[in-house]
Amino acid sequence: MPKVSLVTLGCARNETDSEELAARLEASGWQLQEESEGADVVVVNTCGFIDAAKKDSIDTLLAAQDTGAKVVAAGCMAERYGAELAEALPETEAVLSFDDYATIGERLDDVLAGRKRETHVPRDRRTLLPITPVERSAAHVHVPGHGTDLPAAVGGLGGPRVLRKRLGGGPVAPLKLASGCDRRCTFCAIPAFRGSYVSRRPEEVLAEAEWLARHDVREIVLVSENSTSYGKDLGDLRSLEKLLPRLTQVVERVRVSYLQPAELRPGLLEVIATTPGVVPYFDLSFQHASGPVLRRMRRFGDPERFLDLLASVRKLSPEAGVRSNFIVGFPGETVSELADLTGFLEEARMDAIGVFGYSDEDGTEAATLSGKIDQDEIDARLAEVSALAEELTDQRAEERIGTRIEMLVEKDLGDGTWEGRGFHQAPEVDGSMTVRGSGLSVGALVTVEITGSEGVDLMGEAQ
Repeated sequence: MPKVSLVTLGCARNETDSEELAARLEASGWQLQEESEGADVVVVNTCGFIDAAKKDSIDTLLAAQDTGAKVVAAGCMAERYGAELAEALPETEAVLSFDDYATIGERLDDVLAGRKRETHVPRDRRTLLPITPVERSAAHVHVPGHGTDLPAAVGGLGGPRVLRKRLGGGPVAPLKLASGCDRRCTFCAIPAFRGSYVSRRPEEVLAEAEWLARHDVREIVLVSENSTSYGKDLGDLRSLEKLLPRLTQVVERVRVSYLQPAELRPGLLEVIATTPGVVPYFDLSFQHASGPVLRRMRRFGDPERFLDLLASVRKLSPEAGVRSNFIVGFPGETVSELADLTGFLEEARMDAIGVFGYSDEDGTEAATLSGKIDQDEIDARLAEVSALAEELTDQRAEERIGTRIEMLVEKDLGDGTWEGRGFHQAPEVDGSMTVRGSGLSVGALVTVEITGSEGVDLMGEAQ
């Protein structure tokens, strides 16, 4: 059997896409291996979101050449740049589109046999689906993470087949809720290469959750480009509110990520904040707080509205976890508008804050805007707001000292010390908890009394 290694970069959505590719490859007669050394082909699932991610993708593709394997680029950067990427990196054997995923085994067979295929020319994937969301389910367009066309023997009998093979272990796993985005944020290129918004059907999501539970997963993290839009193309905007309680009957903890503040309906807010088994965690995509800056971003809101939203969250769940990301140095951002942002951050009491300096992205409206800010000034604003964010999130962590938090145990550190995450901490991005306790096990949910903090990380004693 030919051997293939999958290298995944970027977000949790890419992780689920890689696990789809793994299932397809195994069904096609390829042997998967974790290490790139000794593989016949290395597939790099690239990220194409921002400049730093694109550089990391290129560096990883070049480094894979050193293994002696044939190297294939897939994922967002490959989809976004296509033939341009192939020309820039002639050492890469193939640059694949999302349209190649359904036949990935055949594509790698071609690579191994030296059969060259013409690299795709990028196109706006939003044009492949109807504008009207409810008409999209009838369209025949491949959407990564949405396939159910494996042989029946792979997925088992009855119900939707699960098109996935876990590439990692542990009690936490992402589960793709939807793909694509219908929003038109001026700074973001994702809709152009990920396409219009497409929800997975609830039965398909539930089947995959059950499959994950059988593979020792205790917490699923629902991922998408915009979870608050879930179900609009299925004819029911309350689909997520109905789905979440059903998922809690399958796994112990359910976490929702990527919520758009302008679309967070009161009913959905209440379900996330109050449903047992759904963690009261709000990953809110604010991006800025100044009203004028948000309008230039083609987004909505201002400090007052955002603080009202957070007040509504905390009225239902006083200790709810909140995180968000922000862009500084957006074209035309004034000192006063930056002050609106820092003032909002000081009042918002968020657990995790990501801050990014603006940079032009190919094909976006923001790249054509006037009022560009000098890079040195962007760097200075980034440093200022990042320092404030670190101070504020450290303070928020300190506020949790003396409280009791349910933690999911994820790692045995030895000597009676365990690492995991509380309800307010998502994987990879929000810090962790380190606790002392006896008789614990990976995958267990334990109550922890918080005794200290270090940055956003918490320490405590298992009760």
